[in-house]
Amino acid sequence: MKETINNWRFVILLSLTLGLAPFVPEPHIWGKIKWMAGGAKGMAVLDWFDFVFHGLPWLLLIRLSILKLKEKLKKQAFVGGKH
Repeated sequence: MKETINNWRFVILLSLTLGLAPFVPEPHIWGKIKWMAGGAKGMAVLDWFDFVFHGLPWLLLIRLSILKLKEKLKKQAFVGGKH
């Protein structure tokens, strides 16, 4: 499992497919974000589940990006003689 959620190709593919589906008339996640920004009035439990379901790939992508950035900064600090 760890290899899967740390695989760039898999996470990007998941974000671009499940994270944006359905594509027409607008990505589901975008519609939910706009709905929540407008106060989330009338959002049912299923709508919140849908938001989590379509948002999870994006959270994985953000998580992986942060981990890789931290790793890069750590290597730069080590090479720079700070450690």
